[in-house]
Amino acid sequence: MPARADAARLRTRDALALGLLHGPAELLPISSSGHVAVVPWLCGWPYSRLDGELRKSFEVALHAGTAAALLIGLRDEVAEAASAIDRRRVQLVVLSFLPPAIVGYVLERPIEQRLGTPATVAAGLVAGSLAMAAADACSGGARRREDAGALDALCLGLAQACALMPGVSRNGATLAAARARGFAREDSSVLSRHCALPIILGATLLKGTRLARRGLPAGTARAFAVGIVASFATTLASVRIIRQVERDRSLLPYAVYRVGLAGLVGARLRRAART
Repeated sequence: MPARADAARLRTRDALALGLLHGPAELLPISSSGHVAVVPWLCGWPYSRLDGELRKSFEVALHAGTAAALLIGLRDEVAEAASAIDRRRVQLVVLSFLPPAIVGYVLERPIEQRLGTPATVAAGLVAGSLAMAAADACSGGARRREDAGALDALCLGLAQACALMPGVSRNGATLAAARARGFAREDSSVLSRHCALPIILGATLLKGTRLARRGLPAGTARAFAVGIVASFATTLASVRIIRQVERDRSLLPYAVYRVGLAGLVGARLRRAART
């Protein structure tokens, strides 16, 4: 079967590299899905030519490692939020969760089939960069996360729905939405993490259940395990580092980096079109 031939080319070193990349890319506003899609393509790794189902399965594994690390690395924030749960907090979680959950459920297949190509990832990187830079530059607000209401949660949820396009970045979109709503930078980062965690856990559970029913493709168990462990380790390490440096940090450097990566993708596409 073709899937078996493709599975044999899921190299352990590619799985390790993508696992190491996934952790910081998930926590920084640079798009983990975009990096997992374009970095192997830019580097000419066999991963970019694997069967689509195999790549989706491996990305589920990477998110499983990330989700487990986030639960551990953010355990103090999770415990604090759980201990202070009230109607307002439940409303915030529900309203920030529903838009991406609905859009993801309804449009999952079209998104997977039509987006995620180098060209669409580059477009997502640029679009997300412009939104981040504009929201961060124009927002002079100093709202605290305790001030977040229903409309704020809905805006964060819509931002997460937009981030279903690879390249946009869930973290980047929610940071832009929070800054546009007038929240301070540090509080925007906390809100971004808090609304992202339920989505990451929910998507991992849903897609992980599907993967468990299908079973791992033959010959991929070692590569999958390496990718999960690497993603877990780098996410856990990144949580500690990023929480120390995120205070009042401008989003502009991340926007510039994203545009630069999109430029590399565009240059590669233009060279390919001329040959």
